[in-house]
Amino acid sequence: MSFKPKFLKPGEELLAFEEERSSVADLDYSKVIFNPYSSLSIEQQRQQLPIFQYRNHLLYLLECFQTLVIVGETSCGKSTQVPQYLLEAGWSSNGKQIGVTEPRRLSATTLSNRVAEEKGVICGQDVGFSIRFSECCDPKVTKIKYMTEGTLVREMMADPLLNSYSVIMVDEAHERSVYTDILLGLLRKIIRKRPDLRIIISSATLEAEILRNFFNTNESKNSSKDTATIISIEGRNFPVDIHYVCEPVPNYVQACVDTVIKIHRFEPGGGILVFLTGQEEVEHVVRLLINYARTLKNHSTERKLLILPLYAALPTTDQMMLQASENMVIQRSQIRRIKGLGKFLLAKLFNFSRSDPSSMKVFKSVSRYVRRVIVATNIAEASLTIGGISYVVDCGFVKLRWYNSNSCTDCLVVVPVSQASADQRAGRAGRVCSGKTYRLCTEEDYLKLPAQTCPVIQRSSLASVILQLKALGIENILRFNFPAAPPAKNVINALELLYALGALDDNGQLTSPLGLRMSEFPLHPMFAKMLLVSGDFECSEEAVIIVAMLHVENIFISPPGQGLQARKAKYGFSVKEGDHITLLNVYNAFIKENKSRKWCTQHFLNYKGLMRAEEIRKQLAKFLTKFKIPLVKTEGDVDAVCHCIVAGFFANSAYLHYSGVYKTICGDHTLYIHPSSVLYSQKAPQCVVFSEVLHTSKEYMRDVTAVEPSWLCELAPHYYQYRTARELAAQ
Repeated sequence: MSFKPKFLKPGEELLAFEEERSSVADLDYSKVIFNPYSSLSIEQQRQQLPIFQYRNHLLYLLECFQTLVIVGETSCGKSTQVPQYLLEAGWSSNGKQIGVTEPRRLSATTLSNRVAEEKGVICGQDVGFSIRFSECCDPKVTKIKYMTEGTLVREMMADPLLNSYSVIMVDEAHERSVYTDILLGLLRKIIRKRPDLRIIISSATLEAEILRNFFNTNESKNSSKDTATIISIEGRNFPVDIHYVCEPVPNYVQACVDTVIKIHRFEPGGGILVFLTGQEEVEHVVRLLINYARTLKNHSTERKLLILPLYAALPTTDQMMLQASENMVIQRSQIRRIKGLGKFLLAKLFNFSRSDPSSMKVFKSVSRYVRRVIVATNIAEASLTIGGISYVVDCGFVKLRWYNSNSCTDCLVVVPVSQASADQRAGRAGRVCSGKTYRLCTEEDYLKLPAQTCPVIQRSSLASVILQLKALGIENILRFNFPAAPPAKNVINALELLYALGALDDNGQLTSPLGLRMSEFPLHPMFAKMLLVSGDFECSEEAVIIVAMLHVENIFISPPGQGLQARKAKYGFSVKEGDHITLLNVYNAFIKENKSRKWCTQHFLNYKGLMRAEEIRKQLAKFLTKFKIPLVKTEGDVDAVCHCIVAGFFANSAYLHYSGVYKTICGDHTLYIHPSSVLYSQKAPQCVVFSEVLHTSKEYMRDVTAVEPSWLCELAPHYYQYRTARELAAQ
């Protein structure tokens, strides 16, 4: 970069400018890239990856076998390089695409952007992605398509044999999401009909033998005729020292903070990655570490801290605010000295790129005078590559969604991690150099952990799964080949719910048109039913808005130190009907204010989240238009909207028990209203419906709406029957 002062008087100003330039040089705004091959070209960097030496082996095995299981260590390059090898080998020359599935939306978007960068194209051309409610690809142009597993399953409804693909790569299969198992089962059926289709299954930790046998369609014992094989690829991970606590910690959240502080004080440079269970814990630890970072400002000799959160629902504005607020390590005096260099240099110093599509500043490099601390959920456990991490602090727990077959509700519960997950977390510390992992459990307790995490399909509601399989023509669900068979009780509950919603008939077949239409929505069947009947209540506009808002997390934000003001702003939108109508009010006010970012800031609302809700609303409206459901708006008839909500969520209902708690009408299970609900501080309604259950210290209902008990019998007479207390006593 050349420095050219606008006004340079002979002699006197030159010295001042030299001082300014030296201060900038001392600050070292050029980032330290944690990549030993950063001076090489993109193509040369690709050749340095461990997987490059296996390129010809991979292509040869794919010619000889229909299914290839890749067991590749973390950072070997399998997620980004294998699709490019296939493209270079001509697997898309016949106009077909190379599909790559990822278990997380963030993984699909970041990987597609990275591969597009390596190919020197704009994302959406030769390389693109497709996730729920968002797409950046062109079927006529895109050759490598990253997508979530659910997206590919929905594509099968229009193209059951996936004729538009030549190769399907199932990445990160060890996470065993619901759609991973569904997809593997469906692909096993498809390859019998399409000998030209190739399947690649890749993971860092995977029971490869089981999957090879699962996809090996050859019934004979002659191994030379096997249709599936395995290849193991070595990574370049550095050794990682594992440290355990001597005694169990009473509070793992505080222990994580203490461990980070000790690492910063006594260990040499390197980033720190902290694993916690959920958003609340992440934000709490970030606040504590920011308070600690403030105390370091008076110590100019000590390395500064940059604390960043990372979780799936993290708003973009929070990333920017945390990046450029009081935890920023550049001293104000230094900023004042360089402010004459312009906004571009400040943007480099702050790593503040508004054009970054994901705005995930955790992926950016930092100055060598800074230690970066990333506080994350298990989203950072796999798929995402974060450079510069030398230390990992593992709390030893994870928050998982678990289906309660007794209450017929999904709950988020905190459970100990598996040994496989703990090893995955430890591997984050050995990407660029030797590292250390601090596990907040004893070694004896670690050895008692389960070897693998329970597959998601065995602990989830199967209503969406069965609806998708029925739409794909799988008549007998019990005979479907799951890699891990789900519990029979979960299957029965899902069939009962779909029957109650009207998606299945008495013979277990999809109803027409309701069941078929519900299967086309990328939503839970309850949401789909709510939208499809909204035209009958003449409130389809409101229904689409509510569903869109429910699929965006963190609409209400609470900045540190402004919790009281944020709560007051939230209750300015709240109504006695509950959370669903409150979200409707927020959206309508946002549109009335012309989608003003400033207005959102003043009312503690997530601007990016509301813009995302607007995008989802438009896409859902297209579904209703496709099904010829009129988009009409009720004229202030709140009861009509509440009736529509009940029509979709009547199975998620609870009544106020005389003991002061809520009991589910189906199952008599004890629940509580979540503190974030607008109904939490109001007079408890006699009957409510809810969208989901969160299990922490108690089982809390989230997104709650107050309803009349008679509405349940009116809108779901096949599910509920109204009786008085005297009639029940007589029975």
